[in-house]
Amino acid sequence: MLVNATEMLIKARDGHYGVPQFNINNLEWTKAVLTACEEMKSPVILGVSEGAGKYMTGFKTVAAMVDAMVDSMGITVPVALHLDHGTYEGCKACVEAGFSSIMFDGSHYSIEENVEKTKELVALAHSKGMSIEAEVGSIGGVEDGVVGNGEIADPAECAKITDLGIDFLAAGIGNIHGVYPANWKGLDFEALDRIHKATNNIPLVLHGGTGIPDDMIAKAISLGVSKININTECQLVFAEATRKYIEAGKDQQGKGFDPRKLLAPGSQAIIDKCKEKIELFGCAGKG
Repeated sequence: MLVNATEMLIKARDGHYGVPQFNINNLEWTKAVLTACEEMKSPVILGVSEGAGKYMTGFKTVAAMVDAMVDSMGITVPVALHLDHGTYEGCKACVEAGFSSIMFDGSHYSIEENVEKTKELVALAHSKGMSIEAEVGSIGGVEDGVVGNGEIADPAECAKITDLGIDFLAAGIGNIHGVYPANWKGLDFEALDRIHKATNNIPLVLHGGTGIPDDMIAKAISLGVSKININTECQLVFAEATRKYIEAGKDQQGKGFDPRKLLAPGSQAIIDKCKEKIELFGCAGKG
């Protein structure tokens, strides 16, 4: 059974550890993430971008697949199914589809329009028992075609959005999506501290977790970050393991072309990467 993410993130905030959001892209991805989290007894948030949802033939398909897999795999840890960087329309669609959590990314709107739309979606999500994440200050890089420059969020604007009753907040602190460039300046911890103090201790979210040094992750958690999003890193290890399998000619040995065999090394690589992140975030045994 899917749960919303509020309780797991409040526990993480109070326990000073992070809950991973691992984005999923297909059945193999979902199975690998759930396998790793169950083995490590870690709570998990399964993130679905609107692009990934479309790829998997729609949000209803995703919700049905995840719900069935949680049941058939005997998953005992808390699992939330969460829309990542949702549009206003996408959030409404996920409410109808059976997700347990949504993120409304209104960071590209004026603060007034972000407040207006977020307020409406908070009421809708909470009426369905769902949790809701909002964003202030765009996250750098590209996410489903949306380009962000890595803005530093304004604490006063963060407070306005938090006061609407959201459950957790994504605030830009210099983090970016995708692979970090060599000249990246790092996270702005002074900004994070100001945001944390302005938002009444709400669980904070760190997007673009791939490539942030471990010591920065640990410091971010100590300053109020309770949720860390990982996507690109799992994609990279999946691609690397699959490439090695094919370059070694294993797909041409016996029935090595069978997708169940072809995708197995990549799936194992995702499991290994998820376990590594769970250890780093300190959430092993918290499920």
